[in-house]
Amino acid sequence: MVSGQDHPQRGRIAEDGEHRFPVRVYFEDTDAGGVVYHANYLRFMERARSDMLACAGIDQRSALEAGEGLYAITELAVRYRRAAKLDDALVIASKVRKLGAARCVIQQTVSRGAEIMAEAEVTAAFVTPEGRPRRQPLPFVEALKSFNGSHIKG
Repeated sequence: MVSGQDHPQRGRIAEDGEHRFPVRVYFEDTDAGGVVYHANYLRFMERARSDMLACAGIDQRSALEAGEGLYAITELAVRYRRAAKLDDALVIASKVRKLGAARCVIQQTVSRGAEIMAEAEVTAAFVTPEGRPRRQPLPFVEALKSFNGSHIKG
């Protein structure tokens, strides 16, 4: 039985609609020099996006099991600015920038305090279990609008 305090790390939705997800850099995240390996930034961002959906009430597992579909990354652009290191406390901030019928564009920033370590623009398409694009369920679209919805473009 898991106690009330033993839960996986969760992010939060800030007052401005930005999702914020804390990550600690562990030894396994680094190369031999103690610097975060570039691909691990993508892992951190994926966790943050998954948590963002969960915080919005979007249950990807249930949608997939019901045959509705799931989100798949179709485009990704990353800019690495600084090296994160062993034991750094990072925050991954995520904002929905664009919402279309079948896709959304999410801006993500990995920061250590006020210092930006990496930035990404991620396009996620909603696809059927067979991998074909389809319209996002309306409740998902409405939930995604809460992530900085005042700035979302169609």
